Amino acid sequence: MMTHTGRREATSRGRQMLNKVPEVTIYFWIIKVLCTTVGETAADFLDTNLNLGLTNTTYVMGVLLIVTLFFQFRQRKYVPGIYWLAVVLISVVGTLITDNLTDNFEVSLETTTIVFGVALAVTFAAWYASEKTLSIHTIFTIRREAFYWLAILFTFALGTAAGDLVAEGLNLGYWVSALMFGALIAIIAFARFGLKMNAVLAFWIAYILTRPLGASIGDYLSQSRDDGGLGLGTIATSALFLITILGFVLYLTVTRRDEVAPATVAQGR
Repeated sequence: MMTHTGRREATSRGRQMLNKVPEVTIYFWIIKVLCTTVGETAADFLDTNLNLGLTNTTYVMGVLLIVTLFFQFRQRKYVPGIYWLAVVLISVVGTLITDNLTDNFEVSLETTTIVFGVALAVTFAAWYASEKTLSIHTIFTIRREAFYWLAILFTFALGTAAGDLVAEGLNLGYWVSALMFGALIAIIAFARFGLKMNAVLAFWIAYILTRPLGASIGDYLSQSRDDGGLGLGTIATSALFLITILGFVLYLTVTRRDEVAPATVAQGR
């Protein structure tokens, strides 16, 4: 018979094999910001430059996201290429959902911010009630992964709505908005490491704030100089950031530097 120690070791190995998300390292946050920037510029490119319109763009990107998530759910462990492709696509779709509500259905940014804030809170509540944890180090079941990706979608939609609301309400320029959201993330980082803020709470707040940070950076690079940007355009900006993301993902695929250690997974509940 297997001893208790043997069962615990087997369980830890199984959880490590099935953990579906990367370790939260500096690489994680860099790629996350790059993904949010692509989400902003790629959505603008597809909508405007290719003349697909918000509705058709949402349909196309939604289908691509569903296909990618299908393969993501079929994996038995974290695979950098598939995982980060899903993040890029969910960034675009989250942006498009908010843009559709505000532009096509004339829902105010105040309303969308509240609605997505409530939706995210309900998702977290249901996730915790079901799993007793919101830690991303324990995504090793289909149900937990479903909660995880639903929460990710709402963070992008909420970040888009809240970011646009703040930018329009305060009439800030792109780079000023980027500095403001960057400062807020720095405050959260200080609260986490200096004041011992709850790690899970700090992670999700920072995750939401990186959305408007990335969008501000993307807008600053892509928008015309007359509108306060650098005038690189959505094509050049999207291509630049996608190539950079690809470089990081290839590096992480080879080095496996962002895989969660077995001990972290075992203690993450």
